Amino acid sequence: MSNEFRELLKKIGSGAHTHKDLTRQEAALGLEMMLTGIATPAQIGGFLIAHRIKRPTGVELAGMLDSYTNLGVKLSTIDNSQYPLTILGIPYDGRTRSAPISPVTALILTAMNIPVLMHGGAKMPTKYGLTLAEIWASLGIDVTQLSLTQVEKSLNETNFGFLYLPQHFPLAHNFVQYREEIGKRPPIATLELIWQPYQGKSHLMAGYVHPPTEKMIREALKLRQIEKFTLIKGLEGSGDLKLNQTNIIVIDNCEEGFQYLKVNPLHYDLKGNDPLLSSYEEYFAQLEKTIRGEKSTLTLSSILNGGFYLWRCGAIHSLEDGFKMAQELIITGKLQTHLEKIKTCFEH
Repeated sequence: MSNEFRELLKKIGSGAHTHKDLTRQEAALGLEMMLTGIATPAQIGGFLIAHRIKRPTGVELAGMLDSYTNLGVKLSTIDNSQYPLTILGIPYDGRTRSAPISPVTALILTAMNIPVLMHGGAKMPTKYGLTLAEIWASLGIDVTQLSLTQVEKSLNETNFGFLYLPQHFPLAHNFVQYREEIGKRPPIATLELIWQPYQGKSHLMAGYVHPPTEKMIREALKLRQIEKFTLIKGLEGSGDLKLNQTNIIVIDNCEEGFQYLKVNPLHYDLKGNDPLLSSYEEYFAQLEKTIRGEKSTLTLSSILNGGFYLWRCGAIHSLEDGFKMAQELIITGKLQTHLEKIKTCFEH
């Protein structure tokens, strides 16, 4: 048993009126001791529940990200890219209600020479939803066995990369069992949305559900001096914009630090309902149709998301032009061409 970790646990777990928040250094040390097994299973379980009840702070989240940076992988800077690496922060426990659009978004961006990094894991509590790895497998790309060299090669040659947690950050993957055992998503799971395992300049584009989480993320990013970010109150906590309501988005702002945007699809003649995830097989079929350039249940949402992301990444000067460009990329079959390029890269 670690006495040092026990002191951290006592600090956050002493009750509603007497608990104390951790400093950035304490939070970093605590997560490091949990990830590396210095803390015992009983201590780890107690910490996760106590931390959930107390509620994390931006300072604590920044410290935990420090540990992720120290213990996790860090990809080398991409050669000759005019854009920062777009890192898509998407919940690892997947989707259960709405059809994921982010794989199409990733293809739209990478086809326009904007480098994109996705990361995720295997089936995971608490939702056990459809994972990114399963989606890419349906398209003929096995992201679960890639070496870091292959990921970096693909980023440089096709603008697309994927880090698979069990393969590339096993310490964090081993921690997933505690999410299963406590039956709740601990605040530490927020790290998967904002982890930036990259040495060069990046643009974090992440989803969130609750406004307090957005504020906490902003505070953590400010402490870690992350200058470029886009936070989207998207479908099921992802960065997928919604078709049937105004989207609340937070972006970086040099003068104020951040600002809120509201994007209403109706203002751009994008009227429709968010596609549902009725079954994996139906979703995979619709996804393939979209990428081939055929009209599908995902097309309108793909245009909305692709256009917005193109604009936020700086490839297009206006949202209107972004939607036009996304539509052109989809209907002309350029996404399928680019997908084949990625598949070929991973095969060699």
